[in-house]
Amino acid sequence: MTATVIDGKAIAARMAAEVVAEAAELAQAGWAPRLVSISVGDVAAAELYVRNQRRQAEAAGVDFEARNYPETISLEQLTGVLAGLNADPRVNGIIIQRPLPAHIPVKSLQKAVHPLKDVEGMHPSSIGNIVYNDLALGPCTAVAAVEILKSLPLRVEGLDVCVIGHSEIVGKPIAFLMMGLGATVTVCHHMTRQVAVHSRAADAVFVAVGKPGLVTGNMLKPGAALIDIGINRVDGRTVGDADYESCSQVAGWITPVPGGVGPVTVAVLLKNAVLATRMQKDHYSAAFQAAG
Repeated sequence: MTATVIDGKAIAARMAAEVVAEAAELAQAGWAPRLVSISVGDVAAAELYVRNQRRQAEAAGVDFEARNYPETISLEQLTGVLAGLNADPRVNGIIIQRPLPAHIPVKSLQKAVHPLKDVEGMHPSSIGNIVYNDLALGPCTAVAAVEILKSLPLRVEGLDVCVIGHSEIVGKPIAFLMMGLGATVTVCHHMTRQVAVHSRAADAVFVAVGKPGLVTGNMLKPGAALIDIGINRVDGRTVGDADYESCSQVAGWITPVPGGVGPVTVAVLLKNAVLATRMQKDHYSAAFQAAG
């Protein structure tokens, strides 16, 4: 068996087409979506992400402003910047680029972004809403991974799913999202004794750990879907958490790295941008109607 390679770029393109139409509609109503990216210090990796986000945002009709602050900026100063962006109705979404300097904890900044402008879906309230199956602004990577699975010809209700990795922004949200769709979910982590026992019993496997080659073909049920979320650099190449060669001989579907979850993650970010803009438009309309 040779797995069908899932084309993340094609899925992202379909989502981007919807974003273009929604962004144009909002712009016509005087609410052109606008994102502001915040990065700190001279970080080459963040610059690459920022360039990609800018290019795809502008192609979708979403205005994009990149702001870079010196590494010496304090947490208090940066929190003040975010407070200003939260209060500015011309800004509809805020992106916190990582990595950040050691003296600026990322969670503090994520909490400082207003939930209505949390296009990354990282605010505690955005993460918490998933427990209630409220997907207003979900964490982009987790939502992207689930969207990819939903694109496959599989009945999600009752599907046996194994999630390898239990981070707060990827693994755990995927588990809750899949439970919300009716799947039966097992979550494996660094204390799980026999990961392969769980993964071999699953119809779909998500892996997001950050260890290249962690999942091998003998850990999969023949015909299972494998969604590889890992991004690792090995010998100058970008690879996932799965051993692609062996897994592609067993899985029914597999995401490549790069070109799988990554493009869909950016598409979800832009989808969140237009959704956040619409939510803010409705919020301001309701507030001024009440005032009147």
